[in-house]
Amino acid sequence: MTRNTYRIQDTTIDSVDLKCLVVGRGVKVDRSVYKKYSKSRRLDVNPLTCNCMIFSDGTIAQLTDMGFHLKYLSGILSWDNLKLLRYASELTTPFSVRLIDDQAALCYENDVLDFVSFPPPTDFYRQRTAAGLPFAGNAVLQGLDWAAFQCLWPCEFAYAGKPCEFCFSGGDFETLARKGKPPPAAVSPEDLAEIVRYAVSETGANSLQITGGSTADGRAEAEHIIAYLETLQTGGLVSAQAKRGAELHEALLYITPPRELSLIDRYFTLGATRIACSIEIWDTELAAKVTPGKMSIVGRKRYVDTLTYAAAKYGPAKAFTNFIIGPEPIASLRAGAEEMCRRDVLPTAAVWMPMGRPVLGIMRPPDVDYYRRVKELFANLYVKYGLMPPASRGLNVCIESDIWAYAHE
Repeated sequence: MTRNTYRIQDTTIDSVDLKCLVVGRGVKVDRSVYKKYSKSRRLDVNPLTCNCMIFSDGTIAQLTDMGFHLKYLSGILSWDNLKLLRYASELTTPFSVRLIDDQAALCYENDVLDFVSFPPPTDFYRQRTAAGLPFAGNAVLQGLDWAAFQCLWPCEFAYAGKPCEFCFSGGDFETLARKGKPPPAAVSPEDLAEIVRYAVSETGANSLQITGGSTADGRAEAEHIIAYLETLQTGGLVSAQAKRGAELHEALLYITPPRELSLIDRYFTLGATRIACSIEIWDTELAAKVTPGKMSIVGRKRYVDTLTYAAAKYGPAKAFTNFIIGPEPIASLRAGAEEMCRRDVLPTAAVWMPMGRPVLGIMRPPDVDYYRRVKELFANLYVKYGLMPPASRGLNVCIESDIWAYAHE
């Protein structure tokens, strides 16, 4: 792969840097782009469809249209979204996608950076399961390989008034709790399996990400996860550990670290290929503010112990931990990422999207120098410790696979 380079305000950046910038700042998409591509490619004005664009070197990046996004925030009635409008001055973006010579072009102000494309068309987001559950709002397609479920069961931390600051779903759950409304039911195993089957057979997805809300001890979500994996295994989508023939190459679980580590063994036995317990912020004082539920209800030690156990038993990079790239200083991020690598745990990098919720009272993303330092830090660690992320054609927001490719060019 030959990675693209670009010039922005007399600074040379590569496609990893550019991905971070457009994920963090969003873009403005011209209506002519939707008119040309919405029927022939995977591009929709509905924010729930998780649009992405593909740079000419193959890098895949989230495509958040700030025009539609702000209208969406002002039009929904959850967790006082209207308050976000006071941050409107921080939510401007110099990036746009417009038609140039009848092709979609990513621009910085008035300069064309790259001609971009979009994934193949699909009816995925127009589907409902046999039980009537809509795919849109419950699952998304990420890049070209991934089907992802963002919140399969409610977050107990949010219901306790301690959601992660950056989490949009957590804010919704907190509002429901404040209004005295019960949490929504978890997605059923049958619905999940039906959605995954459609994604595999009709869109070419080969990797799955299962995510739910955080729970106090991991036992509450274990029943859901086990039922999901058993149903997927029955359908041939995942297979028992060390066996071949599963249709999914990756089945990644984002979980709360359980009190009973034997649950980790159960998940791998049922077909999970990797587990993730997301620390998000390494600095403990900062983490107590940004991720209050994780720090006060579970505690850092259980996260580290669970990840260490999984990596030691199932191999390097079989355990993940996510870091939110943006709110944390480089020094503490470096300390956390290297500590994880020493334990054979893969530190992954998810670019903070400030247009979701303010963190520490701000919605301004960092500059390109911050992203570049993160890229170099993680690239060096991946090579030094021999930790490889899943081989896939891109996640919209996470950059670990992009960094791995960059490190090995």
